Amino acid sequence: MTGPPPREPAPEGGPQGRDPDPGAASSTPSTATPGPGPGAGPASAAAPDAARSGAGGPGVALGTARGRWIVLVTVLGSTMALLDATVVNVALPSIGRDLGADLAVLQWIVNAYLLTLAGLILVGGALGDRFGRRRIFVLGVVWFAAASLLCGIAPNEEVLIAARALQGVGGALLTPGSLALIQGSIAAADRPRAVGLWSGFGGVGAAVGPFLGGWLVDGPGWRWVFLLNVPLAALCVPVALRHVPESRDPTAHGRFDVLGAALGAVSLGLVTYALIEARSGSPAVVAAAVVGILLAVAFVWVERRRAEPMMPPDIFASRQFTAVNLVTLCVYAALGGFFFLIVLQLQVVSGYSALAAGAALLPTTVLMLLLSSRAGELGERIGPRIPLTVGPLLCAAGMLLMLRVGPGASYVRDVLPGMVVLGMGLVTLVAPLTEAVLASVDPGRAGLASGINNAAARVAGLLAVAALPLLAGMGPDAYLSAALFDGAFGRAMVWCAGALAAGAALAWATVRTPRPDACHPQCRTHCALTAPPLEPPDQGPPRL
Repeated sequence: MTGPPPREPAPEGGPQGRDPDPGAASSTPSTATPGPGPGAGPASAAAPDAARSGAGGPGVALGTARGRWIVLVTVLGSTMALLDATVVNVALPSIGRDLGADLAVLQWIVNAYLLTLAGLILVGGALGDRFGRRRIFVLGVVWFAAASLLCGIAPNEEVLIAARALQGVGGALLTPGSLALIQGSIAAADRPRAVGLWSGFGGVGAAVGPFLGGWLVDGPGWRWVFLLNVPLAALCVPVALRHVPESRDPTAHGRFDVLGAALGAVSLGLVTYALIEARSGSPAVVAAAVVGILLAVAFVWVERRRAEPMMPPDIFASRQFTAVNLVTLCVYAALGGFFFLIVLQLQVVSGYSALAAGAALLPTTVLMLLLSSRAGELGERIGPRIPLTVGPLLCAAGMLLMLRVGPGASYVRDVLPGMVVLGMGLVTLVAPLTEAVLASVDPGRAGLASGINNAAARVAGLLAVAALPLLAGMGPDAYLSAALFDGAFGRAMVWCAGALAAGAALAWATVRTPRPDACHPQCRTHCALTAPPLEPPDQGPPRL
């Protein structure tokens, strides 16, 4: 996270010579620089593309070769991050057996990634504003792939956890840039369709992620869950450098809020450590908890006094924004804990293979893929209050139905009903949640509000993965015993359902109908299970 919040960007650069690619468009003066290879053409070469892009003004037309390459790049980048959110959980039992790891190590494998991703995700957007969106996106893809390679060859649990933390840094750099590249490059008239293609194809990737992860674990092995990212990056990077124009925000200025970012990340890390290791009750755990809380207080104090904080405290002056983020914390804490534990329950207790456990999650992601856009349209008509109340209650009901999952559980009778109800709950709440976030702030701060909400969801999942096994009474070796894990899983589902019920009650009491001029989400199809979609600010017509 950085000092200045993301501003409306303008692409950078100047004329670089004629581009034979008919998908490139520019105006005079040009404000975008092309990648290596053909550059943006002069003004005379821009007219045909501007005409093809319609009334949206100059920019890359989606119907051109370059427009399609831009969408491909963004889909590949976002798919890498979306896949990681689902496939790694499916591999956890296999990783634990192979490395001889206890439950705390499995928690750290998930949380090391979430810790750096949640702590730095706002940094990625602001770095792109300052130094170039394509540059930071490509850096993120390369970083993510390198860390994935290190995960895939990790000889022990310590290296794997460290590599997962590095992977989260890469995710924080590439995740905000995916949609920002479309916003900053595609002509305004074509942008809604480009965003639809991006979210649709990305949704397909997220939907098949659990199935793919299970297939890889049962086939070549869990290491390929990470190594899969390397060929994806090898395809994504050269295409990005060749076809995606560079853009940045020339108004981005001021110092980065390095102190605020450090305080936030270290505070989260210490609290996470204290929760995961709390079973020991050692003085080091108590000290970590105390110092973590003190650093969190220091973070708030610093942010209140910074001229350009990474998380401006005044945005929480909107009671609606604060309330919706509290709902987000409740909902995504429950979801983070559930998706961490359910794949363990299915494999350890019910005897499912990794492939079968991954496939068991498909109904939820497929329902989100097929119905999330319609749920968003319904939420716009009736307002977010009812969906944000009903959705969490449906999710809670789905998790309570999963109490039926035990030794020898039938998929059709015991697993499928809960996953379908949970999926319908997610369909009902995710799009209206984003709508409520955007509507709670001024339109000019919509991108910042979405980034904070996304980070809040990831922090909620981080803390839930750390705390839920403790609350459910899971010991270090619980996942190695079907009987021990089954009882603790039932208690955990009750905790998750309670968090969702609290979120529903809070939504009913605090969420109100947005004002007529409120921003609306641009991403209509969303399948990620760990966080709501990021919504960049409207960047206006690109000047390429």
